[in-house]
Amino acid sequence: MLFDFFESIPVADYTKEVVHFGMGSIRNTQAHIINCYLHWIANFALQRALPYLQSEKVSSIDQMKIEFKNIDQYMDEFIKTYGDDVNSPIIHVLDKKGEVSSTPLILFTHVITHEFHHKGQMVSMGRILGNPPPDTDLLRV
Repeated sequence: MLFDFFESIPVADYTKEVVHFGMGSIRNTQAHIINCYLHWIANFALQRALPYLQSEKVSSIDQMKIEFKNIDQYMDEFIKTYGDDVNSPIIHVLDKKGEVSSTPLILFTHVITHEFHHKGQMVSMGRILGNPPPDTDLLRV
């Protein structure tokens, strides 16, 4: 549903910098979300050495959808690899931090809450730019 909203706004608003938001634009924020998944799920947990997404190389919502589909594949692999043992430590050496240990549960929780934190920012950016968003994940009973 969020991608439907982004497709409905002008491309100029998708890439427009909005002051007081850390990543600057909706597009940049989506790239930042992808990079968090790449860092913690693909590179840390699955031991890949994938490059990070450069937001300026993404010029359309369709391109960004492809990037998120790629992340879905890494999440599927992550769940298949660690789904039965969510509390065992994963240890990996990071260039700037040295040896780092975490668990699949902590990593999964981190990337999901990180995405939802930024989802709220993107919805707010859309509203600030004059594009009122629809309800994006509310369940009504």
